[in-house]
Amino acid sequence: MRPKTILKQLNPLLKAPSFTSREAANFGVNTSVLGHYVEHGDLERISRGVYRFADAPAFKDFRFEDLASAVQTVKDGVICLTSALALYDLTEEIPRQHWIAIRNTTRHRAPSSTKVVRMRNLSLGKTIIEVGGLSLPIFDRERTIVDSFRYLSIEIALKALKIALTKRGPEKINLEKIRKYAKALRVDIQPYILAVTT
Repeated sequence: MRPKTILKQLNPLLKAPSFTSREAANFGVNTSVLGHYVEHGDLERISRGVYRFADAPAFKDFRFEDLASAVQTVKDGVICLTSALALYDLTEEIPRQHWIAIRNTTRHRAPSSTKVVRMRNLSLGKTIIEVGGLSLPIFDRERTIVDSFRYLSIEIALKALKIALTKRGPEKINLEKIRKYAKALRVDIQPYILAVTT
């Protein structure tokens, strides 16, 4: 039987709603040890490569708990498209899958609940958002809107742009940033911007 002292190495992750096997490895705890503690009820396995302490605080926003687990299992993944629109309240759609962007040269076998989108530029507009007590990688509002015109229907993209233009304060979008991103990603959305702003 493994001593409880090994489990204590994960104390920095004790209060987190969840953590990955990669994060555990940073504290010197490998997956076989994690498996042992799952069997003994000290840890829970939420999904492949994602764990939490049995008495960890509950995830603060249950609507996005599965999305948080999904992005944690995808190496260098970034929340994008419909999932990002939902997090930013820029759509009325309820995503049936978790949309995660990965580098176009990366291979990843995703479960049916995750929609993997291969993109060339993962750094443009990448930011961090706090969801349920976790810091998750996501494209900012402006990049999400531009990507919507690239990957989703015009109807969904236009609706997101219109909703975004009504936001104020910290949620207000930057039209110049949208134009800059559109140019970098070679997407001509200027006619749509003119249509909804004039």
